[in-house]
Amino acid sequence: MDKISLSPTNDFCPQTLFLYGTCGDDGQPDFGLFCWFSYLWDAQLGAMACIGGEKLTKERIHKNRVFSANLVTEKLLPLADYFGNVDGHDPHKMDVDVSIERGRALNVPILGDSPVVLELEATQFVPLDGGEVLLCKIHNVLQDASLSDSTRPIAERLAAIAPIRTTCQRYFSWSGADLGGWGEPGKAIR
Repeated sequence: MDKISLSPTNDFCPQTLFLYGTCGDDGQPDFGLFCWFSYLWDAQLGAMACIGGEKLTKERIHKNRVFSANLVTEKLLPLADYFGNVDGHDPHKMDVDVSIERGRALNVPILGDSPVVLELEATQFVPLDGGEVLLCKIHNVLQDASLSDSTRPIAERLAAIAPIRTTCQRYFSWSGADLGGWGEPGKAIR
């Protein structure tokens, strides 16, 4: 395989998308779209998230230390893209038709249509130049009951929920179909 050297990039390294849910002082929810999310081990399974720049989501996590991570699926993609492209400080951002519930373990908003939701507490903040890594304790995982059906192959269960991946500023289905560039699917919401 012939390789070339490039400037730092994460192109061709698909990442799963999550909508992070936070609450304001008035209890009003907000969701932001993120993909720099993974897991860690520190005596138990935990999560780590990186948030670059200044965002309402990061402000609220610093203040309240809790948030939800809602898996983005093909069904949720237009809404996720919309949430990812509208500033959280916009007073009309959440004026959309969306099913929002409350977490079972933490006071965090969760999306009723997300098949996997993690309720997280940020326990450590690692500052970076222009970003920050959040190390998180997983307090609860809410999962669609159909995903627990061990008689169905895992590949079939994953295909049924159809999680979205992103790379090269584009969205891709679980099967690899191109679902559009960043900022395109959310136009259906606006």
